[in-house]
Amino acid sequence: MALDQVSLIVPARSEYAKTVRMTAAELGSRLGMSYDDVDDVRMATEEAFVYASACVGESEPIGFTFTVAEDELTVLVGPLPEIGCGDADTTPEDRYAAFILESVCDTYEVLRSSGTCTLRLVKRVSDTTPKE
Repeated sequence: MALDQVSLIVPARSEYAKTVRMTAAELGSRLGMSYDDVDDVRMATEEAFVYASACVGESEPIGFTFTVAEDELTVLVGPLPEIGCGDADTTPEDRYAAFILESVCDTYEVLRSSGTCTLRLVKRVSDTTPKE
């Protein structure tokens, strides 16, 4: 399967969280993810949206790039201002965001470059084959 990319640029306002969440859920479903995995993807992208919104404020847009591979969905969120980005020890909100993202994603990392950062979230399709 070729890698497909879907890009969204949305205003950092709460009414756009559903757009991001539903896009992520549809792409996870398209990959054949279980209901629980799709729910994890929805939760992760919503938490990333809320976190990114707090980083940029309502005046800036937020970019989401979804990469659909054969067995995983990767979401890049950003670029965001690097100050405080992804530092789990800065505020209670930052710690909460990091906790949620680490809990529901197979991979969560903060990529830093030239004064900005990008959140990288990966959710793999679970093996649902019954064990013998």
